[in-house]
Amino acid sequence: MLALAKHQYYGNPRNAFWRIAGALYGFDADDPYPERTAALIANAVAVWDVLRECRRAGSLDSAVEPPSMVANDFHAFFGRYPSIRRVLFNGAAAERNFRRLVPGEFDVEFERLPSTSPAQTMRYELKLAAWRAALQSR
Repeated sequence: MLALAKHQYYGNPRNAFWRIAGALYGFDADDPYPERTAALIANAVAVWDVLRECRRAGSLDSAVEPPSMVANDFHAFFGRYPSIRRVLFNGAAAERNFRRLVPGEFDVEFERLPSTSPAQTMRYELKLAAWRAALQSR
């Protein structure tokens, strides 16, 4: 719930997203949130939830009540930003929810990466290597 309470993506300090992004894009993961998001924008990176709304008890993806899931409007998003050619899912739940809730075909490449969540027990170094490899392949 930390991220939700802070109104910030990946607000839980144990989540490795900002640490990985900082390593990949050359900023300090402890920089203020506006500076971190500006660094992503400067590197043409967008961060957006698959789900626009849902009900859940706690912050884990497994706590989301499936009938309550409503996806963001990706058709409009890709229409508004036609230069987007690639989407990287932060973990299996994001990919699964997208594929289940967002119908249609897109002229976009999709790839699932290891979740940066602390619930994903993969070592940080392996997560970073997977994210680095995905970004170098573009």
